[in-house]
Amino acid sequence: MKAMLFFPPNWTPTMPHLALPTLTAFLRGHGVEVIQRDLNIEVFDTVLSREHLEGVLVRLRNDYGRYGERRPRGRRIVAPIDQVRMALSQGPQIAARVEQAKALMRSNAFFDGPIGLHAFETIIDALQIASLPFSPAALEVGTYRPAATADSSTSILHEVRDPQVNMLLELYRRDVLPDIMREQPDVVGISIPSMAQMVPGLTLAALIKDAGLGCHITIGGPHITMLRDRLIASPAIFSIIDSAVVFDGEVPLLRLIEAVAAGNPIDTVPNLIYCRDGVAHATERKVPEKIGALPLPDFDGLPLDRYLAPQLTLPLMTARGCYYGKCAFCNVGYGEAETFSLMRSEILADQMMTLKKRYGVEQIFFSDEALTPRTLRELSKIMERDGVPLLWGGCARFERPITAELLQQMYAGGCRMILFGLESAAEPVMQRMAKGTQLEHMHRILGESTAAGIWNHTFFFFGFPGETLEDAQATVNFLYEHKLHINSAAFGTFLLEIDAPAHRFAESFGITRVIDPPEKDLAIYFEYETASGMDSAFADHVAERFLESLPEKPYPQFYVNDVCRFLYACHLSRLGEAPPPWLVPQDTATVG
Repeated sequence: MKAMLFFPPNWTPTMPHLALPTLTAFLRGHGVEVIQRDLNIEVFDTVLSREHLEGVLVRLRNDYGRYGERRPRGRRIVAPIDQVRMALSQGPQIAARVEQAKALMRSNAFFDGPIGLHAFETIIDALQIASLPFSPAALEVGTYRPAATADSSTSILHEVRDPQVNMLLELYRRDVLPDIMREQPDVVGISIPSMAQMVPGLTLAALIKDAGLGCHITIGGPHITMLRDRLIASPAIFSIIDSAVVFDGEVPLLRLIEAVAAGNPIDTVPNLIYCRDGVAHATERKVPEKIGALPLPDFDGLPLDRYLAPQLTLPLMTARGCYYGKCAFCNVGYGEAETFSLMRSEILADQMMTLKKRYGVEQIFFSDEALTPRTLRELSKIMERDGVPLLWGGCARFERPITAELLQQMYAGGCRMILFGLESAAEPVMQRMAKGTQLEHMHRILGESTAAGIWNHTFFFFGFPGETLEDAQATVNFLYEHKLHINSAAFGTFLLEIDAPAHRFAESFGITRVIDPPEKDLAIYFEYETASGMDSAFADHVAERFLESLPEKPYPQFYVNDVCRFLYACHLSRLGEAPPPWLVPQDTATVG
């Protein structure tokens, strides 16, 4: 039995995702030969090369002329001419230094402010140039933007085969398809955790189908789980795939591989959606696996030296599910009864040490929805007892058990960053969200974690149904009240996500209409109308104005994603320096 597992763009290129290593460990433990490929970092590494960029520049000159003076023939959409001219004039210099920029991003020189910034800007410019021939589609550090939309099966099925807007077609055809032909796996599995990976992931599926290879193609991941009912109602995607695994995938994928290898029917495989005679069917859902029953994720075969980060960081999980699981904006559990299982802290610590010995990793980033206070307390004591062999970070909730004593214990045990779900600091909004946190603990914990030396990252958003401008201002006031205690943040506007309580029980949250156009048959986010408070357009305006008011960071490469922030926090702690406040202007002489 053989399987090839693929993780497509776009995900953060600074750390491997946990999906493939988790599946690989389970399958290898049951005798399956597994080849896992992180196409995300492979594509970044290929695109960010001198050879590739010089080839792109030749293509741009052929299409647009030497100076960008003509419109290319035969293209439905052309790239912005100012960007084309920038690429033609500056592209040769950017191509000449892109390899060095990657090397700097992978070294501790990243932490030298001016040097790291120059490398980061080269990466950004190189990705923009590489995307121009396929405009408006684009590969960016933070996302993959398809030419049309990734929530319509019609658009997806067109774009996965359109060489004018799909840069991945030629890359996959050259670098991936021959390997699948050579290996002849029984099953090809494509992990799709996010909407940005729909077109990239299904591009590979379409290429395999069009090549006539005999392997069974299955897709899975959180995004596919969210789409389970929509795939059944709109089965067009099954023209390029054979099945979809939903919810936890270890046992279902194993059973699928066993069935395909033996030539048996797949209708008894649990958690599966498949199509027969144009009709999609769903099999019975199995009881979810407990995290303690799963093996240590297996990263063997992944190119751990190619991630665009100054130091290797690996992900782990301490639990499956969310121990709270009630927030109205969150679809954890994907609309079904939430199950939660927690790993024993001793086993977790052993896993961390095994990863350190096997891969030389010095940092662990926990991918949980929220670390429990129990895990924070127990793990910190174990790590301190063992001499702090690794530094770590992850998400947590503002809760009473997070005390000053615990936060000091966490720092002593290697914790260097905590990501807190603030969401809102307006009491009425917090209550409508069913957030379950209290302002008194939010105030206290931010100050106490800063005193402990931990980097505080916060998530928040504007525009939850019923939120007023005054409510939004209360959140802004809270942030500035704690401007010395918050080191970074990610914010935006409320998204009505499929299967979240606010979607399932829309009227209870003051939503008078959910807009679900039939052409967006694979949507997971919906426009909506509310009876009161800000509408989505005004919330966007509030977020934009807040963004404009923020002090500029001289070295934004330290803040580009969670891994970079985490590594910067670890770097500062090794130097004995405190994390810089987010809302306080910085002098370039004091950072980097």
